[in-house]
Amino acid sequence: MNQIVSQSGQHAGGMKELISFRIGAQEFCVDIMAIREIRGWTAATALPQSPSFVKGVINLRGAVLPIVDLASRLGFESTEASDRNVIIVAQIGEQVVGLLVDAVSDILTITDDMIQPTPDVASETAKTFVRGLIPMEGRMISLIGLERVLPDMELEAA
Repeated sequence: MNQIVSQSGQHAGGMKELISFRIGAQEFCVDIMAIREIRGWTAATALPQSPSFVKGVINLRGAVLPIVDLASRLGFESTEASDRNVIIVAQIGEQVVGLLVDAVSDILTITDDMIQPTPDVASETAKTFVRGLIPMEGRMISLIGLERVLPDMELEAA
C-alpha cells in the first residue's frame, strides 16, 4: 500500500509514522521525521563537565555528534553500551544528536486518536518527556517528545 507522506511526517488521511525502540523492558517511540539514521554503537569520547546522561561524542562523517544515553536522561539506570546497542541519529531543533538505546523495534503507522494522554499519576519529569501512550498489540508504547531531551540551555547554545 503506497501512502503519500508530507514534509510534516503526516500521511494522507491523518496517519503518522513513528519509530519504536527499547530501553530495558520498556518500549518508546519518536516521530520518524526527526530521525536521520540508525547505526551501531561506536565508542564515544567523554567530554569533561558534561551532564551525566551525555556519553560523549563520536565522529560522524567529519561532524562531532554528541551521544545522549536516553535511559539515563529518562531517569532509568545508565546504559552500559556494547555492540548490541544502537545509536539513533536525530535532529532536535538545530542540533543533531545520537540517542543511545538498546534496540530499534519497529516502524509504527498510527493516527492521532490512537495516542492516549499521559496519566496524571505520572511524575512531572515523566510528563516532560512522554507526550502520550500508544496501546498497540498488547503493549504500551510511550511517545517521547525529543525537544526535551536536551536541556534548554544546550538548545539555546546550539
